Amino acid sequence: MVDFRGPNAPRGAYDPDVVFRIAKPHLDAIYQHGCRRFLDCTPQFVGRDTRLLRRLADATGLEIWTNTGLYAARNHQFVPDFAKAETAAQLAKRWVAEWKNGVDGMKPRFVKIGVNRGPLHEIDRKFVRAAALCSKETGLTVVSHTGNGLAAVEQVEIFAAEKADVSKFVWVHAHGEKDHSFHEKVGRAGSWVEFDGISPVSVAWHVECVEFMAGKQLLGRTLVSQDAGYYRVGEPGGGRFRAYTSIYEQFLPKLKPEWAKTLLVENAAKAFGARPPA
Repeated sequence: MVDFRGPNAPRGAYDPDVVFRIAKPHLDAIYQHGCRRFLDCTPQFVGRDTRLLRRLADATGLEIWTNTGLYAARNHQFVPDFAKAETAAQLAKRWVAEWKNGVDGMKPRFVKIGVNRGPLHEIDRKFVRAAALCSKETGLTVVSHTGNGLAAVEQVEIFAAEKADVSKFVWVHAHGEKDHSFHEKVGRAGSWVEFDGISPVSVAWHVECVEFMAGKQLLGRTLVSQDAGYYRVGEPGGGRFRAYTSIYEQFLPKLKPEWAKTLLVENAAKAFGARPPA
């Protein structure tokens, strides 16, 4: 589920029962394909609902993870006032507290941030520093909605400057950058390069991206995802909910068979942990 009405929009604009009924069949479908873990990347103030996630996890058998962090992409329109005023250290303290105390009974298992295109605005840079500090204290992996390759490189540099583990950084939406040299640079730095947005019409480009990384001996730093399928709060009926199965039915058959396990099992475990941290 996503709620793009802004951080000050009134809560309660959706019926959790309706969202549950619409989302569950799509989760059931990927369970049948062998999926066992689902990372829900919807951040605070953009529709994060951990009660709903716990309910769906119980009903589907999937291990569903939620996140801590904040989203500065889309020109900072989802950044609450307190986050504009606080320092990176103060924001990191908030996120560490969510990791320690949970969010409505669900413990965040990763950090989700979002930044705009590079060169990065100072708000974006602050969010990255906060994420690096949080990762250093908690060991959580940071996934970052990233505007372009320049922004990805800048984020890796910020992680390094904060002496945070760059292997805990995931460049989300790397498929949006058409210059493969950025993919190689971030992968060689030791961070994760994630090609998402996979759909039936995007398969050729996504295959090219994965094959490029493999050709550079960087398949071990590559992740794939769909970044699709959600109920949109405020749209009639929640809008169009795209199925999660494209990655299994259209994308994976175009790759070498052994790459499926590398991308969806081995790399995912290396990036996020084979089991939930204690």
